[in-house]
Amino acid sequence: MASIIDSSLGVPSGKWRWVAAAFVTLALAAAILAIAVPAQAQWAGFALLLGIAVLGLVMLFGMAQRKWLSQSDVRRIAEAAARANVAWAVTAPDGAVLECNDVYRRMAGTEDGAAPAPPELALAGEPSAAVLYRLTKAANEATIREETFPVAPGLEIVAAVRPLADAQAVWWFTPRLAPTSQRAKLEDTKPAVTGDVFRDAPMGVAFTDGTGKLAEANAAFRHFFAAAQIGRPLADLIDTNDRGRALDLIAKAANGETNLGAVEVRGVGQGDRMAELFAHPAPGGKAVLYLLDISEQKALEIKFAQSQKMQAVGQLAGGVAHDFNNLLTVIIGNSEFLLMRHQAGDPSFKEINEIHQNALRAATLVGQLLAFSRKQTMQPKVLAVRDVVGELALMLRRLLREGVDLQLEHGSDIWPVHADEAQLSNAIINLVVNARDAMPNGGTVTIRTANETAQNPVALGTAIMPPGDYVRIEVADTGTGIPSEIVGKIFDPFFTTKPVGQGTGLGLATVYGIVKQTGGFITVDSEVGKGTSFRIWLPRHDIDQNAIAEEKERTAPRDVTGQDTILLVEDEEAVRSFAARALRLRGYNVIEASGGEEALEEVRSGKAPIHLLITDVVMPNMDGPTLVRQVRRIRPDMQIIFMSGYAEEAFRRNDEKAEDLHFLPKPFGLKQLAAKVKEVLSGAPVPKRQG
Repeated sequence: MASIIDSSLGVPSGKWRWVAAAFVTLALAAAILAIAVPAQAQWAGFALLLGIAVLGLVMLFGMAQRKWLSQSDVRRIAEAAARANVAWAVTAPDGAVLECNDVYRRMAGTEDGAAPAPPELALAGEPSAAVLYRLTKAANEATIREETFPVAPGLEIVAAVRPLADAQAVWWFTPRLAPTSQRAKLEDTKPAVTGDVFRDAPMGVAFTDGTGKLAEANAAFRHFFAAAQIGRPLADLIDTNDRGRALDLIAKAANGETNLGAVEVRGVGQGDRMAELFAHPAPGGKAVLYLLDISEQKALEIKFAQSQKMQAVGQLAGGVAHDFNNLLTVIIGNSEFLLMRHQAGDPSFKEINEIHQNALRAATLVGQLLAFSRKQTMQPKVLAVRDVVGELALMLRRLLREGVDLQLEHGSDIWPVHADEAQLSNAIINLVVNARDAMPNGGTVTIRTANETAQNPVALGTAIMPPGDYVRIEVADTGTGIPSEIVGKIFDPFFTTKPVGQGTGLGLATVYGIVKQTGGFITVDSEVGKGTSFRIWLPRHDIDQNAIAEEKERTAPRDVTGQDTILLVEDEEAVRSFAARALRLRGYNVIEASGGEEALEEVRSGKAPIHLLITDVVMPNMDGPTLVRQVRRIRPDMQIIFMSGYAEEAFRRNDEKAEDLHFLPKPFGLKQLAAKVKEVLSGAPVPKRQG
């Protein structure tokens, strides 16, 4: 029994094992007596309860004494440690290393494929011998222990051991800078560094003279600066942009200055790899350097900053879109009224038509901003990507100039996706047009589709794509490519490398927004002179046959006239005036209201039988959703249309009861307004939306 308790619940060995066993025996005896002689077992029942209670306390105390780590905890912590240049190892009861990371192998001087040395032999030298002996003893006794020992002037290692299940133990070796007083003491008493400890330290360590010429460098230091050689000036290894700061730091340290801050450096030809360089005085007018590789940290910081920037621009775009769309609704609507009175032969027709066309272009621009900010109104349905690309192919070939070929490569049995067909087509068109412009001397644009399953989370740009099934759409070209210094900016709105007047800089920003709002992911790979490849991943959609039947496109009613009564609620007078006039031209009786309170009074009065309520979403005092909730209490059968310059999802997320309401996005013209009203009054159900 005692062995079972010890192995499964973690009670320590020794006297607590016998205490627990004694109380278990007492509890079992009391239980047997209570069953065999129930009449005389009253005291035994109390004893049974007392024994179980005390046993529980003993077990809790015993478990508190031993702080176990699960293997999954160790692996997760170890993964983080590997990125932080921390050495770790898991040892068996006999001290042999079962698992370890590359940093530990370097510290122990173990080649790939060879069995690493146990921790007590990993760091040779006098400073560490006693410490490692005590830690090994703690591992054998399944207790927690942490100690610190110096390995170089101003550098020390924190070594810790912690018990695991099955008498195993996990070891950690973490480098850190020693306190200033300890650095000075170490330099005064032992200026020389133990060779093996210096060589195998997880942190990069090197000695230089005042000019930065390398005297010694350990493996970690040489690993970062691949060309580091004794006698070579460190300046030759550091990027020119960082060289001055690094040499100034070394010179100050060699002159005896302390408490110097770190500088960030990149190696020549090291790409995005970056390290923090510390310096401290060493005997003989030298400097000891400590190098921490922070490449992973910097990469995460850049990704986070980029994500924050994209989000901020998206919020700005969504905020101004409402006001722009109100203005454009008025311009488009009134220019259409003027075009009805001025035919093609009229002297004013050309100017009016240009106003109308440019207003439509402005509406498209605002739509692109909303798409980038993921606030565009989407009308998703089940799509076969292969069919979408096939239908686009004819138009895409017309867009390509002479000398540019279009090729389609489709995988077999491509899975369906749930997306807005118009928006997805717009994204593909933008990518193909960009590819065409990148090939002024001709080339090939290739669109590939394929199924792809991600077994594990995948880092894609600034996002992490979770495991699952995806449809991949790739648009590749053989053009000039994108320089590495601007790859990170291509999805930014208004960023363009094209001459003034040849692009708004919103093409790729629009693609990015469409993909993100659809729940997908996008990346770009490019090499100057060889071409660029954009890849889109869209989640696989599980087909529901009933949903497919519901999502078939409905034919818009041809008859767009009526005689019903409509209550029109809009706080913007110009928008309300245009919409009311347009509806009256179609034969409807229109009651106008400038706000929610006024509209509610009209409904309560019952002066006229109102068949349809059209209301703006954002209004002062009483907004659209609040008005609708009040109206539904009086007239639950009334048909409702929301109109807004914001995206449909923006108000539906804040009002779950808006699921069964129709939506008309601004800006809209005469035909869109009349068609939507007729559709709703004819009893058409609310189109099904994504999510």
